[in-house]
Amino acid sequence: MTGLALTTAGVAASPAAARITPSAEDRFEQLGRPAPDIHRDEGKGDEKRKGRSKQENDRSKGIPVACDTDKLIAAITLANARGGAMLDLAKGCTYLLTAAIDDAGLPAVTTPITLNGGKHTTITRAAAADQFRILTVDTGGDLTLNHLTITGGQTTNAGTDGAGVFVDAGGTLTSNHSAITRNIAGGSGGGIANNGTTHVHASNVSHNTASAAAGGVASSGVLDISKSSIHANAAMDGGGVTSSGTVRIEHSRISGNRAHSSGGGLFVMRGTGSVADSSVTTNIAGDVVGGILASLGVQMAIRSSVIAENVAEAGIVGGLGVDVDASVVVTDSIVKNNNGSGNGGGVYNIAELVLRNTKVFGNQSGDQGGGIYNEASATLALFGTKVTKNIAVTDGGGIFNEVGGTVDLNNATGTVVVKNRPNNCVNVPDCLG
Repeated sequence: MTGLALTTAGVAASPAAARITPSAEDRFEQLGRPAPDIHRDEGKGDEKRKGRSKQENDRSKGIPVACDTDKLIAAITLANARGGAMLDLAKGCTYLLTAAIDDAGLPAVTTPITLNGGKHTTITRAAAADQFRILTVDTGGDLTLNHLTITGGQTTNAGTDGAGVFVDAGGTLTSNHSAITRNIAGGSGGGIANNGTTHVHASNVSHNTASAAAGGVASSGVLDISKSSIHANAAMDGGGVTSSGTVRIEHSRISGNRAHSSGGGLFVMRGTGSVADSSVTTNIAGDVVGGILASLGVQMAIRSSVIAENVAEAGIVGGLGVDVDASVVVTDSIVKNNNGSGNGGGVYNIAELVLRNTKVFGNQSGDQGGGIYNEASATLALFGTKVTKNIAVTDGGGIFNEVGGTVDLNNATGTVVVKNRPNNCVNVPDCLG
């Protein structure tokens, strides 16, 4: 095999149902750290009260917008003309969009504009209306969403990206304590398509779909996700998130997403990526890599995170796939209970992979390499890592190394490969068989 078949033809390079299980949270306890909490800020007591006071003060500075869609459209139009504004939308209001303005339900944002919502403040497309996305951020635009729900966007024409929010090159989106949900894109990025800079903080991106890549978020620019949940999205490739630029994910959960082809949870197509203090769990790929896919030439770091219970239904690699010319370092993490119907239950490596102080256990493959499958010409190094209790149907329960591949266990650092079935290793020097 010369590749994972991980890069699918036709995937756009630019933009383009259950919560995390208790067992996933238990894995953070095994690491000696709490699971990420997307529902609470880190501050406590007085800090929280100060945060609420600041938020109330910020709202008091905004321009009130009554619960009337025409008035919201007029307020955004005026804000663009005047160089920006903070707009306080009505609490408990649903702003129902009935007609498109340049392919979106609201005027394109071209200046710094903040939309402050409140409890149950929603912006949605009317079900009987023609198809259009909800918001566009043009070059020079800087949109901040606070406590808002963006839903009902639909751009089902082939190749049309970003049904919830489309961010053009040179534009910026910040989502705080908001929900981007139940949007449908004919291209990539059901929830958000980002060609500029997008920050998703303490927000939920869920139940969005895309015909091409990234049901949740598709990004070719800079994408930061923190204290957020990317859940139950679906696409052809990259069910939750795809990135071909720079992606940073911290203290977040990517769970329950589905890719009909490759990369169920996170598909880093090109560029660089990092995942820290996060969980990637219960994602599904119809073909290869249920959890995280680092594709051609990607540079990626994964730290203090859990990759668990992901599935590749009809192909290889349940948990983590490292494709041609990629380089991935995994530190202080857990790869557990992933399942691939072919080779590589937990991990499949074609390029360069380093595992430091990481546990790989309870994974299963339908053929070889229950814990880790290492291809010919690939390089795998393990430092202080435990590969235990993995199962392969055919061979290499712990690690299967193709002839020509390099595996360095670094046993002096505490690396252990034991209790795997039907055996611990194949073609791995210094392994006990």
